[in-house]
Amino acid sequence: MVRRLGQYAVYLMVRVVISIIQALSLDAAAAVARTLAWLLCDVVRLRRRLVDENLAASFPEKSVSERAQIARAQYEHLLLLAFEIAHAPRKIHETNWRKFVTIHRKRELVSAMLAPRPRVIVTAHFGNFEIAGFMSGLLGIPTFTVARTLDNPYLDDYLNQFRELKGQFILPKVGSAPQADAVLAMEGTLVLLGDHHAGPKGCWVEFMNRPASCHKAVALFTLLSGAPMIVTYCRRLGKPLQFELGLAGIQDPLVTSSELAGVKPLTQWYNSRLEEFIRDCPSQYWWVHNRWRDPPAKKKIKAAEPTASSDEPPARAA
Repeated sequence: MVRRLGQYAVYLMVRVVISIIQALSLDAAAAVARTLAWLLCDVVRLRRRLVDENLAASFPEKSVSERAQIARAQYEHLLLLAFEIAHAPRKIHETNWRKFVTIHRKRELVSAMLAPRPRVIVTAHFGNFEIAGFMSGLLGIPTFTVARTLDNPYLDDYLNQFRELKGQFILPKVGSAPQADAVLAMEGTLVLLGDHHAGPKGCWVEFMNRPASCHKAVALFTLLSGAPMIVTYCRRLGKPLQFELGLAGIQDPLVTSSELAGVKPLTQWYNSRLEEFIRDCPSQYWWVHNRWRDPPAKKKIKAAEPTASSDEPPARAA
């Protein structure tokens, strides 16, 4: 009971903050985000050690000051992401969405999304991926997104109200495999975040200069169902609530490709596509996200003979 009261109190505080944000202009919200980003990054240093480690490993060629600028910009991005979610339902509509969103590789993306087939969309904790789901529904393309349930049930319900406002449906990350299979069987659109850590038994591939463990199910949904895998992104273009929704790549099981030979090559392919747009705009990636963990101990790795399609972590460069 006490825990529930505490969760509800947090929920009420968040609602008050959201109301204040909605009362601000976008320019004022951007100024608030810059100030709070400086506090979080340079004063409070929220998860700063993890951020610095991730940036140093991913961008060893950049100077310390350059990586510090990316770190601060990332905190500003995270705040703007929340501010944009608060403003989007009131500002972006069916008749004016072109003022806020441009589509990169529009013909290819729209053709893939409207084809009478199931499809698997893979994206990352990059840009404003929540707006991408909002826009898909707004444009008449319902999606089923696999997402982790928040620990606070009141906040979880509140966030899902936004997500489902225009036709996006949320599947819980745990235990939703049968529902995901049903979506694909009905020629639906399944959306997955492809940069979650999957533990020591995941599929290990190279991502941003380091071995990263990925969920095998992401690749298996395409390999077993025949649904094309479509890698997309939604990045901010300078100002708040200005986005580019884009296509990073497609792997279609109807077209012969070495990347579709198994779980590992397909997993490496989509991680490479994610890396391309993250490197293009590193300040919009979640470096606070603990994406990289230690790979399994070497003696466990050597217990089985490595093969070309092995799920072992790739060897680190000397």
